[in-house]
Amino acid sequence: MQSVAYVIDKPGRLSKPITRAAAGRRAGEVLLRIHATSVNYKDYLGVVTGELPDLTWPRVPFADASAEVVEVGDGVANVSIGDRVIPSFFPKWQAGDPTADGLSLIHGDQVDGMLQTHVCVSSACLVPTPAHLSDVEAATLGCAGVTAWRACSKASVKPGHTVVIQGTGGVSLFALGFAKMAGATVVLTSSSDAKLERGRALGADHTINYGRIPEWSTAVSDITDGRGADAIIDVGGGHTLAQSVRSARIGGHIACVGFVSGRESAEFPNVVVMAKNITMVGSTVGSIDDTADMCRAIDVHKFRPSVDRVFPFGEAQEAVDHLLTQGHFGKVSITM
Repeated sequence: MQSVAYVIDKPGRLSKPITRAAAGRRAGEVLLRIHATSVNYKDYLGVVTGELPDLTWPRVPFADASAEVVEVGDGVANVSIGDRVIPSFFPKWQAGDPTADGLSLIHGDQVDGMLQTHVCVSSACLVPTPAHLSDVEAATLGCAGVTAWRACSKASVKPGHTVVIQGTGGVSLFALGFAKMAGATVVLTSSSDAKLERGRALGADHTINYGRIPEWSTAVSDITDGRGADAIIDVGGGHTLAQSVRSARIGGHIACVGFVSGRESAEFPNVVVMAKNITMVGSTVGSIDDTADMCRAIDVHKFRPSVDRVFPFGEAQEAVDHLLTQGHFGKVSITM
C-alpha cells in the first residue's frame, strides 16, 4: 500500500508531499485511509517553529483526521473495514485524569501524524465518527473539539451558568456550541464586530469587543449584575488571564486551554484568585473516553462544527499560513 505524505526533516515550511510505502500494520492496529485533516496552533508550533518538546525527525505532522478503516490487524474487534472513525489526540490516554504515560504520545509528534493519505494506528484510539458530519467537519473534532468538551465538562457547565468564551477560533466555537447544549448563557469576546455578529448567529447571548473594551471584565460584571461568570474558557493565556480572573464569580472556574496571546502573564492577580476562591484548571485536549463522549453528544444534538476554509492536500502550507493570519472563524481544514 502506498501513502502520499508530507514528511518533514526539521522545523520550517512544509515541502511537497512524497509517495512512499505505508507502514505495515501489526496486531491490534488498523490501516486508515485519511479523508481530511485540520490545522491546529499546535501544528504550527511543531512544524514551523519546532517549539514543542519531544519532537523527533523526520516526521509526518498533524494530529487531527477523519478516516475510513481499510485494513484490520489481528485481534481488532472494536472496528471493521469501512467504518468511519477519528483517532484520539492522545492514543495512550484511555480515561480519567491525565498521567505522564497517557500524555506521552501524540500523532504527529512522537509518531507519524495525519498529513498523509494512509496511516496505521492502534484500534484502541479510534472513535466512531458522528454519522451526520462530513469528513471535513469530522476532521476538526480530535483536538479543538475535545479541548472545548473537556473544558466545559471540568467546569461542570449547566443550565443557568454564565460562560465567557474568548475568541472565535476552533476551540472557542466548539465551546460555544457545547455550552449552549448544556443550557448556559454565553458571553463571547472578539476584536471583530463581524465575527461577534456571526457568533451571535451561532447562539452567543452577549458579545464584547475587547478592542474597544480592553478591561472587558467590567463588561462581564455588567452583564452578570456584578456577580461574575461561572466559568471562563481562556484560550489567550498571557494577555487574557488577568481579565479572566477578574471576570469570574466567587467560587468560579477558569479553564486554561491555550496561550495564543502569550505564554506568561505579566500581571497575574493572585490575590483576586485567593479572595474569590477561584478554581483554575489547565487542560490539554482529553482522553479517548472524552472523545467518545463528545462524539455521542454531537450526534444526539446534531451539532455541526464551524469550518472557515477548506484547502486541497497540495496546499497544506497555505492552510497553516491562513491559520496564522488569525482571520479565520472556526476551523481550517485540508482534504486528501
